[in-house]
Amino acid sequence: MQTRCFPSTPDARSPAGAEVRTLIEGELGGMIHSTVPAGQVNRATVHATVSEFWHVLSGEGQIWRRDDTGEETTQLGAGVTIDITVGTAFQYRCTGSEPLTFLCITMPPWPGEQEATIIEGPWTPNAPQGRRGGGGVVGWA
Repeated sequence: MQTRCFPSTPDARSPAGAEVRTLIEGELGGMIHSTVPAGQVNRATVHATVSEFWHVLSGEGQIWRRDDTGEETTQLGAGVTIDITVGTAFQYRCTGSEPLTFLCITMPPWPGEQEATIIEGPWTPNAPQGRRGGGGVVGWA
């Protein structure tokens, strides 16, 4: 059994550029809280083995997704839930004046920074590079 309190500061930055707070990790998956500051455009990525479910808590944004069936841009706002299946290219940004915040669940657990490949997306990214402690990027969206 695990019980955790909401972290007061971000643990890291995702490969895409979001601020990440790890909420819980388990054998079958994990859950984080992500924050994208107003005006931030994250890097486009594709995951090799991990699928994600997102649920937007607050803020406004857009996510671009492309897979074998096509591509689309979806408006993100409080209450919107999306999926990002393995191999889906995606890029997201905060378009509102307040930060975009969302819960992200990964299945299986995030294996490490080699999971995400940075690709070309529809928008020019302006997100800072990720850091965890003195080192690299933590996983997640």
